[in-house]
Amino acid sequence: MNIFVWMLAICQALLTTGNILLVAVTGLIGQQLAPSAAWITFPVAMQFLGLMLATIPASLIMGATGRKKGFVLGNSIGVGGALLAVYALQAEAFLLFCVATFLLGIGIGFGMLYRFAAIELCDDDQQPRAISTIMVGGVIAAVVGPNLAIYSQNWWPEQPFIGAFVGLLGLYIIALILLLLIRFKPLVNPELEAQDARPLLDLIKGPGFWVAMLAAAVSYFVMNLLMTATPLAMHHHGYAFSQSASVIEWHVLGMFAPSFVTGHLIQRIGLLRVMFIGLWLMFACVAINLMGNSFGHFALALSLLGIGWNFMFIGATQLFTQSYRPSEKAKAQATNEFTVFSLVAISALSAGWLEHSLGWQAVNYAALPILLLGLLSLWFYQYQQKRQLSLSV
Repeated sequence: MNIFVWMLAICQALLTTGNILLVAVTGLIGQQLAPSAAWITFPVAMQFLGLMLATIPASLIMGATGRKKGFVLGNSIGVGGALLAVYALQAEAFLLFCVATFLLGIGIGFGMLYRFAAIELCDDDQQPRAISTIMVGGVIAAVVGPNLAIYSQNWWPEQPFIGAFVGLLGLYIIALILLLLIRFKPLVNPELEAQDARPLLDLIKGPGFWVAMLAAAVSYFVMNLLMTATPLAMHHHGYAFSQSASVIEWHVLGMFAPSFVTGHLIQRIGLLRVMFIGLWLMFACVAINLMGNSFGHFALALSLLGIGWNFMFIGATQLFTQSYRPSEKAKAQATNEFTVFSLVAISALSAGWLEHSLGWQAVNYAALPILLLGLLSLWFYQYQQKRQLSLSV
């Protein structure tokens, strides 16, 4: 595997470590600073709003200036967000903290394109492994993120969550240094490359395009909804912060540890089978959450949720990259990322309200129709593939 793919994997690991850190502390900061319970997850929602709004500009900027300049810009915005978060927590300014998470979301929005950049650095037959390699970095993040959230509380005892954002700042600076060292593929003249590009509407009409986009959206929506609500639900059931951080650690291990084999699994049993397995694992997560509120229920459910997301999201990414031409990548990736993370922003905003107002079970029941939509779309695509195969014979 190309050495620069591994360097991107480290950047992804640093980004994911920061994301886990934010998941572990942002909801709890919201509980401390928010003016009312309805605003508890507003900082989380602002993070995903920033991510959502960054997706289209990030893809277009990279299409015009190249991957390196785009990633450096996004990472620099993340550094600014981390600095502002430290100041906002010192001043106990809720709205300023929300602005900080918004900037962090923009930085994350640029970083979400690491997986597409990795694909561009390798041959076609290595693409599933390249996607998996990028995701493997999350295994490191699964261990470092929650532990950094716990230990950083001791850095500023009077304001325990400031240390988390100082740690986040360090992660972003290391990633920035690595990005400056990576040699990305040279930028092709956009005018020459656009000559064979199809209109966006024609792209979206293709089954591979919209099914992949919907599968990614479903997996990320449900994963983020349950992941964001879990620390709040555990807090309401009397669990300590260290226990909820431990559950998040197992969840993130589930999200990324399978990446060692997901690419090989796709090549061995097929893309759709892996995605179906992932979807059924997410259904199993909801069922376990509805069965009880013990620590074991929370840990097992979120572990299965992570594995299911891994299979679904890596599969959807691979399917998506097969649905457009190289000349169409900027607008295709912009459309996909904007759609997926618009829904993720909605899940982040609704998670706190649902859990506080209607309870933990309501959060899980809300996930079921979303998962059913994903199941129906995969069944439709499978039917279309079999139909095309029978017509070609």
